[in-house]
Amino acid sequence: MKSAACYFFSFLVEAIVLWQYSSNLFTAKRKPWIKFVMLFVFYLTMFAVSLLEYKWLNITLYFFLNFIFLLAQHDLKWYSALFHSAIIAAIMGMCELTVYSVVERFTPHFFAESGHFLNMIIFTIFSKIIFFTIIYILIHLLKGQQTQNQQYDKSVLLLVFIPITSVFIMLTLVGISDASLLSPLLKGMVTLSAVFLLVSNLLVFGINRYNQKKNMEFTQIQLLLQKESNSTEYYEMLRLQNENQRILIHDIKKHLQSIDMLNEQKEHDKIGAYIHQLIRSSDLKESARLCDHEMLNSILCRYMQQCTNSHIAFHVDIRSGTTDFIADNDLTSLFCNLLDNAVKAASGIPESFIEISTSKREKTPFIVLSVINSCRTNPFTKANGNLSINIPADHKHGFGLKSIGKTVTKYNGNMQIYYNANTLTFHTIITLKQQGL
Repeated sequence: MKSAACYFFSFLVEAIVLWQYSSNLFTAKRKPWIKFVMLFVFYLTMFAVSLLEYKWLNITLYFFLNFIFLLAQHDLKWYSALFHSAIIAAIMGMCELTVYSVVERFTPHFFAESGHFLNMIIFTIFSKIIFFTIIYILIHLLKGQQTQNQQYDKSVLLLVFIPITSVFIMLTLVGISDASLLSPLLKGMVTLSAVFLLVSNLLVFGINRYNQKKNMEFTQIQLLLQKESNSTEYYEMLRLQNENQRILIHDIKKHLQSIDMLNEQKEHDKIGAYIHQLIRSSDLKESARLCDHEMLNSILCRYMQQCTNSHIAFHVDIRSGTTDFIADNDLTSLFCNLLDNAVKAASGIPESFIEISTSKREKTPFIVLSVINSCRTNPFTKANGNLSINIPADHKHGFGLKSIGKTVTKYNGNMQIYYNANTLTFHTIITLKQQGL
C-alpha cells in the first residue's frame, strides 16, 4: 500500500511537469478540460501498470503515452512529438539514476532499507525535484529561442535557485537519516519535510506562471488603451475636419461672390491667388490616410496635427508592408518616442520640418526607418575624446532614446544618429530585421 502511494505521488508530479512543459512550449489544439482528461487517463493507466513492477514496460509506456498526448493535444508534427517525449523520458530516467548514484555514494546504507516508506518517499521526491528543475530550465531555454519577437524576461531563470536549494536540503535529510537512528516521529517529520519541499517548489513556479500570465494580460490592456487613445484622437481629428468642410461649404456662396467681385474689377491675379488659397485649404483635403497600417496611421495623424498646430512641415513616406512585422506595442514605443523627439527639436524654428520614411532593402530582410527633423543646436558634446548626446532636463532632443534602443535591439537592428551643422538637421537612421526571412 505504501509502495502504491509512492508510485501515485511520483506519477502525479510527472503529470504536472508534462502539463507545464507542453503548455509553455506548444500551442494547444483542444480545450483545457479535454487535455486534462486525457492526461489523467494516461497517467492513471501508467500508475496501474507500475504496480506490476515491470521496469521496461513502465519506461516504454511512459514514452509512448507521452508521445500520444503531445501529438493529440498540441499543434506538433509526429517527429517533434517523438523528440520531446524522448527528451522527457531521458531526463526522467537520468534524474533517477543520478539520485541513486549520489545517495549510494554519500549514504551507503540508505538502499539497504529501500523498502521502508521513508526511504522510498525521500528517493522519489529527491529525483522529482531534480527532474522538475531540469525541465524548468529546458522550458525557458527553448521558450527564449521561440519568442525572439516578444518580450522575454530571462530573470525568471533565477528561480532555479529554489529547487537547487531543495536538493541540498534533501541530501542533508538523507545523510541525517542514514547516520542516525531516528524515532518513528522524526522519520515522519523528515518525510513530511520532503513532501513540503516539493509542494513548495511546485507552488512557487505555479504562482510565478500565474503572475506572468497576469502581467501579460495587463500589458495587453495597456496596449488596447494606447490603441483606443490614438484612435480617439484620430477620429476627433476627422470630426473636426468634417466640421470645417461643412463650414467651408456653407461659406462657398460668399467666396463665389468675392471672386465675382474681383472678376468685375479685372483683378485676375487676385482671383488666381484667392482660388489657390481655397484649394490649399486643409478643410478641402481628404480624410487623413498616411499609411496602410491602421495603428501607425493613427499615431502619424496625431503627430501631423501637432505639427500643423506648431507650424512644422510634416512629410511621411511609409512604404506598404514595411512595418507589419513590428508588434503594436513596439510600434507605439518606437514611433512615438522618435516623433516626440523630433517635434520638440523642431518647435519654435522658422520653416522647420519633420520627414519620416520607411523602405525595404531589396533582396534582404532589412527595413530602414529614417527620421530627419530641424534642430537649431547640436545635441552632441565631446567628452574624453568620445561623442555623447547631451540630455539635460530641458533639452529638446534625446528623450526616449533608451526606449528606442531597446526596441531596435529586440528586432536585431542598429541605430545611427548624427547632426548636420550645415542644414541644421538631426538624422536618425534605424535598420530593423524582419524575423523569419
